[in-house]
Amino acid sequence: MTIIVHGFQRSTYVNIVRLVLTHKGAKFTFHDLETKIGGPEHTRLHPFGRVPILEHDGFRIYETSAIVLYLEETFPAPSLMPTGARERGLVHQWISAVNGYYYRYLVYHLAHERLVFPALGIAPDEKVVAAALPKIRTALDVAEGTLRDADFLVGNQLSLADFFLHPSMFALSLTPEGQGILPKWPATNRWLARMEALPTVRNFRATLPPPAPIEHARAWVDGHRPKY
Repeated sequence: MTIIVHGFQRSTYVNIVRLVLTHKGAKFTFHDLETKIGGPEHTRLHPFGRVPILEHDGFRIYETSAIVLYLEETFPAPSLMPTGARERGLVHQWISAVNGYYYRYLVYHLAHERLVFPALGIAPDEKVVAAALPKIRTALDVAEGTLRDADFLVGNQLSLADFFLHPSMFALSLTPEGQGILPKWPATNRWLARMEALPTVRNFRATLPPPAPIEHARAWVDGHRPKY
């Protein structure tokens, strides 16, 4: 059995896939596309030029939500999907919310401006940060309401929802704004600490190289940085 994850080291969505694989004990190889982003090797793997891409014994699939659902069916133990229809629906709701709201404001708007661009010598755009903060507070309110009486996002069972949200929340925790506001949402802060303490997260982090600037992110300034 051969599993390859294609992407770049600090990608939020690549890390979702690697966390799920790690949790399931599935051995995989990571193929770093950092120096090839947007080039022919990359677009042969993903026609829209994004990451991650998963290859499994000759089968190729892209889009993170599709990948993790494929992995859940292919490697069903330990399960990361509840058995009830309503609970499974909530997992899908959280995956959609991360794609639509949490990643957008926590990472694409805030973490890029506070962590990614400054590491490249590019000044942050304070308008982008200011526009993101009210949306981030709304997102944290939603998470807090869910986690106030539960250990995880869907009841007390760790699920794909938690692994989907965790990398974006971790990125938030690295920013000055995140460090300042997270304690105001205690249940969410406890959930983040609970996720950080998981053997899966600890084991995954131990495999990572020291953080390095995302060189291809220089193109994001003109390519997809929010405009305000």
